[in-house]
Amino acid sequence: MSKNAEFTVAAIVIGAIIGLIMTAANVYLGLYAGMTVSASIPAAVISMGIFRGILKKSSILESNIVQTMASAGESLAAGIIFTVPALVIVGAWKDFEFWPTTIIAITGGILGVVFMIPLRKALIVDDKTLKYPEGVACAAVLETGSSDNKRGLFMVLQGLGIGSIVKFFGSGLGLILGTVEYAGRLGNSIFFAGADISPALLAVGYIVRLEIATLFFLGGAIGWIIGIPLLGIPHGMADASYLDIAWSLWSTKIRYLGVGAMIIGGLWSIFSVRKGIKSGLTGLRAAYVNKNEAVHNTQKDMGLMSLLVVFILCTASMFALYHYVIGILEFSILTTFVMLIAAFLFVAVSSYIVGLVGSSNNPVSGMTISALIGSAALFLVFGFEGNSAILATLGVAAIVCCAACTAGDCSQDLKTGSLVGATPKYQQYAQMLGVVIPAFIIAPVLSLLNSAYGIGTGLKAPQATLFASLTSALFGHGELPVNMVVIGMILGVIIIIIDHFLGRSDWKIRLHLMPLAVGIYLPITLAVPMIIGGIIRYVVDKKRGEVISDGEDGGVLMSSGLIAGEAVMGVIIALFIYFNVHLQVKGVSKGGITVASVIVLIAISYYLYKSAKKKLA
Repeated sequence: MSKNAEFTVAAIVIGAIIGLIMTAANVYLGLYAGMTVSASIPAAVISMGIFRGILKKSSILESNIVQTMASAGESLAAGIIFTVPALVIVGAWKDFEFWPTTIIAITGGILGVVFMIPLRKALIVDDKTLKYPEGVACAAVLETGSSDNKRGLFMVLQGLGIGSIVKFFGSGLGLILGTVEYAGRLGNSIFFAGADISPALLAVGYIVRLEIATLFFLGGAIGWIIGIPLLGIPHGMADASYLDIAWSLWSTKIRYLGVGAMIIGGLWSIFSVRKGIKSGLTGLRAAYVNKNEAVHNTQKDMGLMSLLVVFILCTASMFALYHYVIGILEFSILTTFVMLIAAFLFVAVSSYIVGLVGSSNNPVSGMTISALIGSAALFLVFGFEGNSAILATLGVAAIVCCAACTAGDCSQDLKTGSLVGATPKYQQYAQMLGVVIPAFIIAPVLSLLNSAYGIGTGLKAPQATLFASLTSALFGHGELPVNMVVIGMILGVIIIIIDHFLGRSDWKIRLHLMPLAVGIYLPITLAVPMIIGGIIRYVVDKKRGEVISDGEDGGVLMSSGLIAGEAVMGVIIALFIYFNVHLQVKGVSKGGITVASVIVLIAISYYLYKSAKKKLA
């Protein structure tokens, strides 16, 4: 086989398998924690381990195809779980309908790729201010392919085992608590403290580093340590438990501060990248002017005619789906038009932002809120209401979210490819395959998790719950605490102003609005293990005294395994619950389980620290 083999059967098969696993894992993680993690680096390490250890060859370009496919499924999962569950939570759907869910996933993901491709040269090749940090990191991992990747693969598998075991002892046997929490009263105020016992969240904090983990925690502190005590004990809840009061204040009041802040964050993100969007549109116009000129393989995109055919098929599919669920021709045409305009706009925004600040800081939630509120306002002007309007609004938001997530991932992958000498055309094919194949498992996994845990209850599904609340309020089926949203918007403006001055003063500390706003919106129990993971990363980096790539960092690879292990075991346990197989151990004292749970979190934290100190290459 040629040493330049790239888009091969082996690469496609390995990419599809890893993509399916990471998609299922991120569906669970996103519903649980409101965030997903990139599959690119673990997929690159695993693929290199397979190519070198089993197939006895070293192929950077094939491994690049593998990570491209694997990460596509992961990003698609984020787009779906942030929006589609809202249809079930709000009552528009009774369960996750297979074909509508699958069509939304495929169409939204493919449109993200199609809209991003013409922007590739302007944003990834020509604009030197855009760094695409995850793409550069993944390229560094691929370029160290000549080193011993067996150790990296072992670290991923080790994390996979630990995450699986802890999840099994927790959700399966009931011997480890999901959350350790306490609430008390001082005067007329409630004070709360707690932490999720989650290897996955610990790992997320390690991967996103201390800066982002701190912003999540700071957001949680604003809501839970400042906001809840200030609200006091509501009338009529004097006899309720302190824990119930704290959670009630969060669900009915505090999280809407985060909603307001996220709305401002979404609007600010669009304004901030206005020049980048203009540059991208200029590049779009010029992309195919000289299409007949000979170009090198490393600059070949999919052909214009191929893109046009795919675009028409996607548009027709969504029009048919909108008409199926809405049933009004004029409304279906309007919804399709709004969807296309919003999807293209936010694909450009997403592709530009991930180049500036990376995928971890990509404000997809804010963009989706902006698309949801904008489309809902338009539908209200035209007099549409009821379930049809809810379906249309969430249908637009779902496509926008899928397209924005996939476009951000596609941008990072194409940056990786440009650095390792890949052919963009083959990566774009791989990206589309990486969207289509995992799309078919998303609806079954969602149905399974909903039956086992309850989406919106056992699995908080924070973004989907938010979108359900917004659409219900906008179309007259629910109430929205407008005062809290407005306060959150004011808080968002203040944070942007402070961050602006911090940036002008060259401070190392920054207040990026979106992670902070999401931290306000999420339970603080999620932020505690995250900040522990971030602290571990910070301490390890300090002790090393040098900057190493994520592919050489045993902590990053073990963290990827911890996330996948916990999430995949969560799906497996859901199967047991679905088939009424009872695993729970009875008769164990609550106090004993609480102590054991804390010890487990400390032990995993220490083990992650020890493993992270070992440089792999």
